[in-house]
Amino acid sequence: GGGTDFPAWYHENGGAVLSTTINKYCYINCRIQPPFFECKHKIVYSKHETANEINEIIHPSARETLRFMKITEGVSIHHDGDLPAMSGLGSSSAFTVGLLHALYALKGKIVSKKRLAGEAIHIEQDMIKENVGSQDQVAVAFGGFNKIEFKSQHNIEVIPITLGKDAFLRFQDHFLLFFTGVMRSASRIEADKLNHINERQKELKTMH
Repeated sequence: GGGTDFPAWYHENGGAVLSTTINKYCYINCRIQPPFFECKHKIVYSKHETANEINEIIHPSARETLRFMKITEGVSIHHDGDLPAMSGLGSSSAFTVGLLHALYALKGKIVSKKRLAGEAIHIEQDMIKENVGSQDQVAVAFGGFNKIEFKSQHNIEVIPITLGKDAFLRFQDHFLLFFTGVMRSASRIEADKLNHINERQKELKTMH
């Protein structure tokens, strides 16, 4: 159902995807930055950033998520992922959802999966202005094997799919995942899809 999870499509037509997550994870360690360092913020991922203002942060998701959460204190963020960036498996949305989750925990709050997904969609689509759909954020927030129905940005329904053990094993035995080493910009690919969305109406309606 990929393609029907673009707001430009599902706000008019509705959309749905059949989605499953895999056992690869995003690990984020987040704490208040002690006041003894020269920099206010420290963000460590494949690069090492230091900044005194949120606007100075280069990593778009880190910058806009901190802005969205109205973080005023200095923070130290360390990210480790099981997958490299630009692998096409939702690692950027996993980072956004994971950072939101960590920052809420830092404030002493645990929020719902639905809220995490919705806020990650808002950050990526409206604040970063990335050409992305809405399925990755929901998938990483909820986990599992689901049908995800898109009715509007604030009306997304996640329906778990239950399989018996035999059916699950048969299903799993028919999937192989390989790392080719090829990296690509999801936003650029999705922009091309969006530019041709009107030409693909028949295919998108059929998939839905």
